[in-house]
Parts: sequence; structure tokens; C-alpha cells
Amino acid sequence: MKKLLLISAATLIVSNSTFAGGILTNTNQHAAFLRMLSRGATTEIDGALSNPAGLAFLPKDGFHVGLSIQSAYQTRNIDASFMTYNGVSATGPTVSDKPFEKYYEGTAAAPVIPSLFAAYKKDKWTISGFFAITAGGGKASFDDGLPMFESAAMAGIFQNSVKAHQANPQSPIIVPGMYDITSAMDGKQYIYSLQLGLSYKATEWLSVFGGGRMNYFTGGYKGFLNAIVKGTDTNLLPLALNCDQTGWGLTPVIGADVKLGKLNIGAKYEFKTNLNIENNTKNLQYPPSAKDMVAPYEHGVNTPNDIPAMLSIAAAYEFLPVLRASVEYHFYDDKHAGMLNDRQKTLKHGTHEYLAGMEWDITKRLTVSGGFQKTNYGLSNDFQTDTSFSCDSYSLGFGARVNLTQAWSIDVAYFWTHYNKYTKETDNYNGTGLKGTDIYNRTNKVFGLSLNYKF
Repeated sequence: MKKLLLISAATLIVSNSTFAGGILTNTNQHAAFLRMLSRGATTEIDGALSNPAGLAFLPKDGFHVGLSIQSAYQTRNIDASFMTYNGVSATGPTVSDKPFEKYYEGTAAAPVIPSLFAAYKKDKWTISGFFAITAGGGKASFDDGLPMFESAAMAGIFQNSVKAHQANPQSPIIVPGMYDITSAMDGKQYIYSLQLGLSYKATEWLSVFGGGRMNYFTGGYKGFLNAIVKGTDTNLLPLALNCDQTGWGLTPVIGADVKLGKLNIGAKYEFKTNLNIENNTKNLQYPPSAKDMVAPYEHGVNTPNDIPAMLSIAAAYEFLPVLRASVEYHFYDDKHAGMLNDRQKTLKHGTHEYLAGMEWDITKRLTVSGGFQKTNYGLSNDFQTDTSFSCDSYSLGFGARVNLTQAWSIDVAYFWTHYNKYTKETDNYNGTGLKGTDIYNRTNKVFGLSLNYKF
């Protein structure tokens, strides 16, 4: 029983990466990425993030600025099926013939994700930077709670009633159907990032970059679970959480760019960001037996939420003056980025991403483009939880650039992701000792608009 109460309380404690590893979009925060996807070898203003070394090859000295607005919409769905206790016999608790089945849908929306890019080039030197919400930027809601809530609560309520019945035969054994469970979980998360760095054109074909990014994390989580006996006001298992979290970390960034005629190769390495977040807990209700379990979420406690090291290598080639293509590879070293309870160690490997894109100048004023991205996370059953799960995916993006004048241009784009369902089967569903299955799935769509200006 103690174990079940601990589990039930823990379901209200949201992992730091609950709402998409914090990230709502697979994007470099500029619409040029959304419309082409492979931008790791670009020498345009969005390179301030994707290929900062390449900005040393900007065609003209002076200021270059880009302002981008994106809108992201996601769902995070769990198709749950788990067994429940339905009574007792001479040999002990009995299990229902059919599983409890419920579809839990979480929605996440970030209607406005702004970002600002800037660079100033003078001869061989270019100073660049950007300010953006690089992760989060919206609110994620599970209005019907999570299967972790209900399964652990159902089992805990049943076993507690059995214990009470053994002490007093007049006390009823409480099974599903005798009470109503209401629960919900909301979370919001933002990582504000400011990057500054310097690029140097060492030769006619080689440039290098060094810089740093300051990341500020702010988030908040609210959740509750009530199990009310039908026809009464009796709450069998009240749980509640209201917790704000903040933290900051510094990301060193280095890069290089090699320009060989029509071929351009860009490389960037972002070092791991040591990021701890501190709790400002306003409300935390739980059974007394769960005190040790919820201790990490008490007011003032710090927990790890590192941003993993990331390697990007890309090559772009100009087949014709009006036709260009690019391929790219990303590696995120997730297994060595600290997470709550060392969840990163359960991953099979770090994240691999493969990207490709092409753009075509239909006229001097209009460029159309499209791209593809495939993401493999190295997932495992032990890594996946209701409050923090990922799914391997592939993404498609397309859009256009309109050159309004020699100085002004606009990028418009649409980005869509297909996720592979992940099925997690267990004989000990959320510590209940019963069989259960979770099928995790997601949806994602992003719209982007960017305005670019060359001084």
C-alpha cells in the first residue's frame, strides 16, 4: 500500500522535460529552416544559429537582421489499457476480465514564438547573435489527467479498502465504479536564449567561430487528482501540485565553415549546458507516507535539466545558379545530459537526425523550397513515462522566400511531423502489480514567417 501511495503522489510530479523535452518544435527558430530543413551550411542571416561560422562569407559588409515569428501546435496522446482489481476471494484479490481502457489527449500550443537574428560584417570579421525562445514557449494540458494517475489511484484505493475491511468487516471493499476520478495536468515551459559570437575569415576558403549562449529556464506545473465516492463528498485520495521552476546555464559554441567553389561545408559544436532548475513550490499535497518521494519537489530544491551537447555537420552544393541542395547530420548526446533520476542512462543511444533540403529560384523575386528530416532518439521502455515521452519521427517542410527589394525579403513556411507510435507493455503497470499497455503518439505542425533586412 505504501508503495502505491508513493506512486500515486509521484504522478503529480512532472518531469522537467514533460512537454517535449521542453521543445515544441524541431526548428532553428527561423522560417528558412521550416521551408528547407537543412540549413547547417547556410551563409545567410539564419546561420547566426545554424552555421555562425558561415556568416564570415556574407556577400556584403554591414548589418544583417532577421525577425521570425512561428506558431506551433501539438498533441501528445496516450492510448492506455490496464487491468484493475474487482474484488477478493479466498485466495486473495481478483482481477477484472477486461482491461480499463481510456484515451488521454494532451494539447500543446505556442501561438507566438519570436526570435531575432543579427550580424555585422566588417572585412574578415563578423559579430553575430540571436535572441529566441529556443524551447517551450507554450502551455501543455492533459485535461483528463494521465493513466499514471488513474491506474495507481485505482489500485491504491482498492488495497486500502481491503486493509480496512480486514480490520472491520462492515467497511466496504471499494472497486472501480464506486467512485469517480477527476484529474488534470498543466505545464508551461520557456527557455530564453541569448547568443553572441565572433566569426573570422581565416582564408578565402576557411572561417571559424567562437561564442556562447546564455539560457534562462522558467516553467510551471499544476496538477490534481480527486477520487470522490459516488453520492458523497468523500475524497479517497486527494493529490495536488503547484510548482514554479527557474534556472540558467551557459552553452559554449564553436564552429567552422569551408567554402570550396560551389560546395560549402558547415560544422558546429554546442557543448553540454549544465542547467539546474530550482523549485518555487506553492502547493504540494500528498499522503504522509510519500514524503521521501516528493522531497525533490519541495520548495527550494534543485534538480538537473541539462541541455545535451550537439554536433551539426552539413554540406550545401549549388548545382545551378538557381538550384541548390543541402544535406545535414545532427547528434545530440542525450545519454550524458543530466536528467531527473538519471533517466538519460536508460536511453540506448543519443539522438541522431538526418536532414536534406532543396531550393529553386523560380524568378529573381521568388524562391521555393522543401526538405526532409528523420529523428531517432534511442528510446527504451524505462525512459518512456506518461509525463515525459518521445517518439521517433520524420518531418516535412516547404515554403518560399519572396525578395521584396534588394534589401528586404520574407520567408513563409509550413512544417509537419509524423511520429511513430511507441508501445510500452509491462507486467507491473505503474507499480500496481497488474499488466498494462501504453501506446504513445504525437502530432506536430508549425507555421513560420520571417522578415529579413540587409543594411
